[in-house]
Amino acid sequence: MTRGPGTADDGASGAKGPHEAGRAHGAGGTGPAGAGARTPSSPPPPGAPSGRTGWRAAAERALYGPGGFYHRPEGPAGHFRTSVHASPLYARAVATLLARVDAALGHPAELALVDVGAGRGELLTGVLGALGTLETPGVAAGAAGLAERLRPYAVERARRPAGLDPRVEWRAELPAPGSLTGLLIANEWLDNVPVDVVEADPDGVPRRVRVAPDGTEELGEPVTGADAAWLADWWPWPREAGPGPHTGPVREAAPMPEAGPGPEPGSRAEHGARAGSRAEPGARAEVGAPRDAAWARAVRGLDAGLAVAVDYAHTRAARPPYGTLTGFRDGREVRPVPDGSCDLTAHVALDACAAAGARAARAGTPVLHTQRDALRALGLAGRRPPLALASTDPAGYLRALGLAGEAAELTDPAGLGGFGWLCQPVGPLAVADVLPLPAPVPPRDGSGPPRAS
Repeated sequence: MTRGPGTADDGASGAKGPHEAGRAHGAGGTGPAGAGARTPSSPPPPGAPSGRTGWRAAAERALYGPGGFYHRPEGPAGHFRTSVHASPLYARAVATLLARVDAALGHPAELALVDVGAGRGELLTGVLGALGTLETPGVAAGAAGLAERLRPYAVERARRPAGLDPRVEWRAELPAPGSLTGLLIANEWLDNVPVDVVEADPDGVPRRVRVAPDGTEELGEPVTGADAAWLADWWPWPREAGPGPHTGPVREAAPMPEAGPGPEPGSRAEHGARAGSRAEPGARAEVGAPRDAAWARAVRGLDAGLAVAVDYAHTRAARPPYGTLTGFRDGREVRPVPDGSCDLTAHVALDACAAAGARAARAGTPVLHTQRDALRALGLAGRRPPLALASTDPAGYLRALGLAGEAAELTDPAGLGGFGWLCQPVGPLAVADVLPLPAPVPPRDGSGPPRAS
């Protein structure tokens, strides 16, 4: 669960993100309310020295550098749990998805299961254990010998944990382009790919936020180049009611679809600069370009199959006006401080990642759904067992009731069920082949779901 593949320069760094209680945008020091409530940052006095860096570099050191948060001896599980930890039903659902991918690909001689940001290998362990008990209609017969054909890979920067199933290949890098066929899953990996934070200054000019190890911030240089182009494409700024000095009329950005190829990189940059409307001072955004690059690189590792990114997310139609960067420690939300004492995480612009994945080699049309819909399509209903079972088999009733509760937690639309599932097909496979789902419904807002304790 410590930092995933890549370096701070290639945009592929990251780790499995946590699920902590009470997660909502505007908290954790990124908005006007919540833990660590903050006021807009101020530019430093002219000529003042500063040892601060951008948030991307600061988070890279704090999370994955020597003594960083993800290298602590207690491991991430000492501070939070993911859907994998919430219930073995999650691994069982992934095993069902794996069997469906296997069937859709015609049961290849070798099938890969790649867990990006694998932590201590909990998901792979659960899937391997669940394969022998699958009873999925339409795939059980063809899945014969799947365990023997399966090649599980854990992509993880941390050392291989003791006692892990010897079938799991532990590697620090993403697979080479086009090298594998099967299912790649990144369960809350992208949220911990470090990104820079930008904030509109008192004149409405977006500037890079610089941060010290103690979490104090200042505004740095104006955002230009590729980062400015990404913001123009993917993150509409909240605007003041009227135009600022020396600006043109305010223009509202049109919403983007939930998933699809998206605009060509930088296609909105010229329009955004020409519009010149004044951003609301204190508004913040997280520049998601490193996550787009990380996801595209992961997708390119497949020659054929399905890549799935699971994360709390927002889309262009409803970006949070103050960003989502926050910290977590011991299962509690805290002020984000890049000193290695807490996790640093932010919601993911999964629609931008989808566009980057769609541009990757041989990638098909991506689909973005909620975890609730995806898990239900994989057989998790969360229905209570019939009360009559309590009379005939009390122990069985209690077991079934417990599983129903776990399924309900995983699919709760106000909790884990509200997470986004970005499904990216590669090669001949289509998402509908393995996840027959209705058309996705836009989220109620841009905040994403809260985290589970």
